[in-house]
Amino acid sequence: MQLSHSNNLSAGRAQTDKPIWYFLLCWTILNAVQAYTLEIHADEAYYWLYSRFLDWGYYDHPPMVAIFISIGDTLIHNEFGLRLMTVLSSTLSLYVLWLIVKRYAVEAKWFILVVSGIFIFHLYGFMTTPDAPLFLFTVLFYFIYQKYVDDNRLKWALLLAVIIACLLYSKYHGILLVGFTVLSNIKLLQRRTFWVIVILSVVLYVPHILWQINHGYPSINYHLFEQSSDHYQFSQTSTYFPGQLLMAGPLIGWFLFYQAFTTRIKDAFIRGLMVNGIGTFAFFLLSSLKGEVQPQWTLIAFAPLVMLALIRFKQAGKWRPWFGRLAVANLALIVTVRILIITGSPLIKKIGQVKGLYGYRQWAYDVKQKVGDNYVVIGGGFQNASKYDFYNNTTKGFSYDSRYYRLTQFDIWPIEEGMQHKKAYYLVQAPFKGVTPDTLNTTGGIWYGGWINDVRTYQKVKIETTSYKINATPGEKMSFDLTITNPYPYTINFSNAGYEHQVELDACLFTGPDIIGVQQAGADLQQLALKPGESRHYIFKFTSPLQKGKYAMLFSLLTNPFQGSKNSRIISLTVE
Repeated sequence: MQLSHSNNLSAGRAQTDKPIWYFLLCWTILNAVQAYTLEIHADEAYYWLYSRFLDWGYYDHPPMVAIFISIGDTLIHNEFGLRLMTVLSSTLSLYVLWLIVKRYAVEAKWFILVVSGIFIFHLYGFMTTPDAPLFLFTVLFYFIYQKYVDDNRLKWALLLAVIIACLLYSKYHGILLVGFTVLSNIKLLQRRTFWVIVILSVVLYVPHILWQINHGYPSINYHLFEQSSDHYQFSQTSTYFPGQLLMAGPLIGWFLFYQAFTTRIKDAFIRGLMVNGIGTFAFFLLSSLKGEVQPQWTLIAFAPLVMLALIRFKQAGKWRPWFGRLAVANLALIVTVRILIITGSPLIKKIGQVKGLYGYRQWAYDVKQKVGDNYVVIGGGFQNASKYDFYNNTTKGFSYDSRYYRLTQFDIWPIEEGMQHKKAYYLVQAPFKGVTPDTLNTTGGIWYGGWINDVRTYQKVKIETTSYKINATPGEKMSFDLTITNPYPYTINFSNAGYEHQVELDACLFTGPDIIGVQQAGADLQQLALKPGESRHYIFKFTSPLQKGKYAMLFSLLTNPFQGSKNSRIISLTVE
C-alpha cells in the first residue's frame, strides 16, 4: 500500500506538470521562430564580435554573453545560431522558476498566465544580450539558495559559489542579487559553508579581475563615470516606473507589483525574494538620479516579482477571475506584437526601437560588394560596424569612435592595428566634402563613402593628466602636464613629414553634447615619438574660455579625414 501511494503521488505530480510542458514547448517554438526570422539587433552583432575575440572581459560587460554566442555560432552562423543558447536558456529558466514556486503549491494555470504575460521575458526569450545568461543564473541561484536555506550542506554551497561566479561573469548587476540575499538573511554569516561560497566565488572571478587591472579598469570607468550625467533630467525618474510596469506586462503589470509586495513573509526564502525585489527596483530608481536607466536593467528583479506574486495568489486562497481574463488579453496583445515584428509589418517598422531590425542584412552585403576584402571604417557608433562584420562573417569592419562618442570594445580589439597604412573605405551617414564622393542608396538608408589610401589613426593612445577637476578664471593661461602612452606593438610618432594624413592634438571643450571650442597643441608635438608601451610627458598650453561656466574637456588626436578620437577621460573645467 505504501508503494502504491507513492506511485499515485508521482502520477499526480506528472499530471500537474503536463500543462507546464505544453506551455514550455509553445514558448520555445515562438522564441525559435523569432530568433530565426528577425534580423540581428546592433547590440547582438556587437556581442557576436565579442565571441570572435574571446577574452576574460570586455569594455562594456563580462564575457558570459560571448560564450553563449560562441556555442551557437560554432554550430551555425546566422541569427538563429547566435540566439540558440538564449532560446534554450529562456525555456530552462522558466522551468526552474516553476520548480521553485511549485514548493509553495502554486497551480500550473496561475504560473502559465502570469509568466507568459511578463513582457520582459518575451524580449529576452530570443534576443542575446548579457541579460540572457544573467537571468538564467539568477533563477538557478534562487533554485539552489532555496535548498541551501533549508539544508546547510557543502554541495549546495559549492553550487552557489559556481552560480555566483557565473552571475558576475554575465553582468555586474549580479552583485545586487548576492548582496540583497545576504542582507535578507544575516544568519548566513554564521555558517562555515557561507565563507566557502565567498572564497570560491572570488577565486573563480579572479581572471576577470586581472583582466580589468591589465586594461586599466575600462568597465569601472565606463559604468561609474562615462554613463553618469552631469545634468539631472526629471524624465529620467518620471519614466522609470511606467517603464517597469510595461516590462511586467502592459495590462497586468500594475497588479503583479501590488500582489508581489503584499506577500506575507513566512520564511527566509520569501524574505529573500522580497528584499531582492524591493532593493533592486529601489537601486535603479536611485540610479535614475545620475543618468538614464534602461527598463531592461531591472531584469533580475522580475524573477522575485513573479515568484512573490504567485505565492501571494496561493496565500489568498483564491484566483481572481477578472485577472485571468485580463492576463489572457495581456498575452494576446504581446503575442500580436511579436507576430507583427516577425512578419515585418509596415506599422512596426516605423517604431524607432524596432526599425533597425530590418534591412541591414542586405545593407551589409551591398557594402561588401563595394569594398571587397578591404577594411571599412564606419563612423557613428559601434552598431553598424558590428552588423557589417556579423553579416559578412569578418572582422574588417571597424568603428571609428570619435571625440563625440563614447569608447567601446573597438578601442581594445586589434582591428585598428591591422589596417594601419592600408587602403580602407570610409563610410558615413553625412557627407564629407572631398572625402566621401560616393553615394550609396541602400536598404539601410543613404550612406556616403570614399577611399582612404593610407590609414593613420591613434584611437588607442592614452592621454592622462594630473587632475580631472580644474578651476580657472576667464582667459587664464594654463599648462597641462600630459602623460601620453603608446599601447600599440609598434613605434608611433606625431610627425607630419611624409604623411598623407596630418595629425594634431586638440583640447576640446563641450557644453552638453556640443563642442564649443578646440585648441591645438604646438608644433613641438611633431618631435614626439613613442616606442611600444612607452609613456612620455608633454606640456599642453591652454587658455580657459572667457565665458564663465562649467565645461567638459577632453584631449583628442585627430588625423584627417577622421573627426578625432577620444584619447583622455572627461575633465571637468569650471571657469569662475
